[in-house]
Amino acid sequence: MTTVVAAVIERNGRILIAQRKRTGRHPLKWEFPGGKVEPNEAPPAAVVRELEEELAIRARVEGEIMRYEYQYPGRPPILLIFYRVTEFTGEPENLDFERIAWVARAELSDYDFLEGDAEFIRIYNRSLQSRLSHDASE
Repeated sequence: MTTVVAAVIERNGRILIAQRKRTGRHPLKWEFPGGKVEPNEAPPAAVVRELEEELAIRARVEGEIMRYEYQYPGRPPILLIFYRVTEFTGEPENLDFERIAWVARAELSDYDFLEGDAEFIRIYNRSLQSRLSHDASE
């Protein structure tokens, strides 16, 4: 099974998302930056490599947020692993996308994400709502 990593890059209360190019697979869909893990490569190392290639930043991976298997129609299943990144050097540059954007976590569901990432956003936003409800009740 192919393993795909995605970086949830946070800065000043916003998350960096990227829109796929109009000429590739899944044109103009939004995603979290990342990509396929190479043979004999650890997933966190793949995050660092992909962010250097796609955004010209050197990231420090904080930890895994979530993982699950996903299967796009007519394709073999993949293992998606999402990692939190809050520290990096350099300023993100768009080296590989149609566009990139910093958005508030609550706005993620307003974007047309890849189906594999959409499941993450649903769970991620539910956990935010739970935390907010819990904090409000204290």
